Amino acid sequence: MIDISPEQKKEQSAGIEEMLLNYLTKMKAGRLKCLPQLSRLDLLVTATGSLLGIGLITLLAHLYRLPLLIPSFGASAVLLYGACHVPMAQLRNVIGGHVVSALTGVAVYHLLGCSWWSITIGVTLAIVVMSVTHTLHPPGGATAFMAVSTGQGLWFVFMPVATGVLCLVLIAVLVNNVSPERKYPQYWY
Repeated sequence: MIDISPEQKKEQSAGIEEMLLNYLTKMKAGRLKCLPQLSRLDLLVTATGSLLGIGLITLLAHLYRLPLLIPSFGASAVLLYGACHVPMAQLRNVIGGHVVSALTGVAVYHLLGCSWWSITIGVTLAIVVMSVTHTLHPPGGATAFMAVSTGQGLWFVFMPVATGVLCLVLIAVLVNNVSPERKYPQYWY
């Protein structure tokens, strides 16, 4: 056993206190000085895109009896039609994020079945795979969750996930560019 002198214990304690203080200081937030004002046209484009996109996705969900698709695609609609300029709303992220998350969820379900821990592993792996493939899209986590929790097979990746996300993206490309204040997509891949 190594003896630690009182001075070393004091330095070690000070180092831990400093690390803890630095950690807690990161959580101190500032105040947003001004929120961007949205024009009426911009709000109309957002609403129109959402109505068309979610309407089409709701129809697909109804036809394929997968009402749980609405939460993950609903979250994508917020990004596609309300914040189309952010990186997580770009085509690579939206399409790739949902598809790799669906694949991950299906694989986890077929390997581990459906339980609280397999759902946890499915969502966690989806986040990791999206990060590695540079397709991070937060609603993809819900897609992976759904794939495991509802016991989906490989067909789920194509219909309704890939088909649904392509519908959302197509409407986003057509509707977002109506506004002179928007350009969508910012990049294709």
